[in-house]
Amino acid sequence: MPVVPGERIGIIAGSGDFPFEIASSIKRAGNDVFIVGLRGFAERGVRLFPHVYADMLDPHCVLDALRKRDIRKVVLAGGVARPGPMALFSIYTFFRNREELRRIVSGGDDRILRGVVRLFNEEGFEVLGVDQVAPDLLAPLGSLGSVQMNDESKPDIELGLNCLATMGQFDFGQAVVVGGGRVLAIEGPEGTDAMLRRVVELQKNRRVSFEKPCAILVKASKLHQDRRVDLPAIGPKTVQSAVKAGLIGIAVAAHDVILVEKARLLRDADRSGIFVAGVKA
Repeated sequence: MPVVPGERIGIIAGSGDFPFEIASSIKRAGNDVFIVGLRGFAERGVRLFPHVYADMLDPHCVLDALRKRDIRKVVLAGGVARPGPMALFSIYTFFRNREELRRIVSGGDDRILRGVVRLFNEEGFEVLGVDQVAPDLLAPLGSLGSVQMNDESKPDIELGLNCLATMGQFDFGQAVVVGGGRVLAIEGPEGTDAMLRRVVELQKNRRVSFEKPCAILVKASKLHQDRRVDLPAIGPKTVQSAVKAGLIGIAVAAHDVILVEKARLLRDADRSGIFVAGVKA
């Protein structure tokens, strides 16, 4: 169901400022917002909006807080540490399908996120994606900062997008580093920043060298990505890591990648002399 003006949207908030960026975007669109801050993770910005706190391991409290306010549509945002197996079991104790529970607990982070979505759905809630409630937070098409993408970068960006499309068939990776017609690094479970640190080490060890800087970070969602959770994102920290790795730019799939702290992200990129662009995937 589409979001209509005046509707109240619930946000399940983990760490970081991104839940509050979503909340502000929802309000700009004419909708009300209510935040359930996960205790131990949610930042102090929760207090700027109507809110309650709840323990991540107490799903009854989370769901009851939403029901009391007649909220049926929710967004999951912000970071949380992965719980241990016993904690996960406590979260999913009211899953009706015990085989599904076993698969979730034994799976990776993607499966856990999908399990959380399934839990909300089974309890009568609709989980929405950032693109549904705050589309202005996604990267638009074209250059985003004052530094322009050069034509020489386009073949490498296309190579990166093709690589991501291939990996996406295996539910693997949302980012690569490309340069000089080569794929230099592929994102694994450790995340984008760790991948960029590997690029730094490759250059220190002279495993990778260029006549002139040309490496680019390319990021896009995976094939069959569940857009309700874990859409790829870049933020100021991504720019810092890209600069340390000697990259000349960041290319992201337009309308597909979240820009966290967009103003600061672009300001840092401009100051560092690297381009940020939304491209057609």
